[in-house]
Amino acid sequence: MNDEPSNQYPDWGLLSAWVAVVESESVSHAAQRLGLSQAAVSMRIKLLETRLNTELLDRGTRPAKVTTAGQRLYETTTALLRSADEMLESVRGISRAKRSVVRLGCIDSFAAAVGPVLFRALSNTTQQVRLWSGLTPSLTSQFINRQLDAIITTAPNVQHAGVTHTPLFSERYLVVMPEQHPFEPQGSIGDLARKLPLIRYSSRSTIGEDIDKFLERHGEHVERTCEFDTSDPLLSLVSAGIGFAITTPMCVWQSRHFVPKLRMVPLHSLRTRGRPYADMSRTFFLTSRHGEMGNLPKEVESLTQVAMSGHIAADMERILGLPREMIMTPRQTDEDDAAR
Repeated sequence: MNDEPSNQYPDWGLLSAWVAVVESESVSHAAQRLGLSQAAVSMRIKLLETRLNTELLDRGTRPAKVTTAGQRLYETTTALLRSADEMLESVRGISRAKRSVVRLGCIDSFAAAVGPVLFRALSNTTQQVRLWSGLTPSLTSQFINRQLDAIITTAPNVQHAGVTHTPLFSERYLVVMPEQHPFEPQGSIGDLARKLPLIRYSSRSTIGEDIDKFLERHGEHVERTCEFDTSDPLLSLVSAGIGFAITTPMCVWQSRHFVPKLRMVPLHSLRTRGRPYADMSRTFFLTSRHGEMGNLPKEVESLTQVAMSGHIAADMERILGLPREMIMTPRQTDEDDAAR
């Protein structure tokens, strides 16, 4: 029997999963970051432990802690992944001049509003642009795995060296309810939920996670009923008089055919413990790798801000009946970001 060590090295998928678990400090958070199920991430870690014949997590503690061997693997793997990124980029750089294709991923609401403007403008340059849309966890995973060259999301959580996050603009959250539902401005979200169920974005989405945290901060323990990944089915139920929702102007704009049957009010129009709710905002960020796309990130930033401060915001203001400061606000302060 041959007892020599095997040369079958763990694949990049297993190693990337381990890095995500260590950096996220939990398997569940790593699963969200990678756009996988918790079971899939756990399976990858167990397979990696089998391949290496060593324990990477001390499961006798709660939560499980990284072992000494696991920490050494993390440190070595991050260096390997950086080297692999550099190797891939040097190889891709040879052909980039010949085939200048840029793969840009956007969350759905941004793609619906600003995507056409970006596509038309950038298609007139020397680069060929391909647009994708989806949920932030999925887009982030595709960016990390180099399936996308840049992404526009509201959660700049890629902390790799050489990755830059450029803020584009912010928008404020609002409450939407059926147009015929009587609005009581002195009431709380909990008061409203006792008359209409809250139709939620799923916690798989960044917007759903942000709203859940907002409700938790204000002690609003609202029953979970219907949950959706996207705005169209969510606003369909609201417009049908079935419930209310917390959303944003961009999300409503994406499904603006429902607007005639909706009533929209700012969060600060409601009261919690006798005081207005603090406004909550989300900021759109362009995430890209420094130096890989030339001047394109600056072009995307400029085109987005011109489009939003121009006809898109004007159309949203007119059709949604919302003030401009709800639709497009300056970059959030550090204090605002900490609150989120």
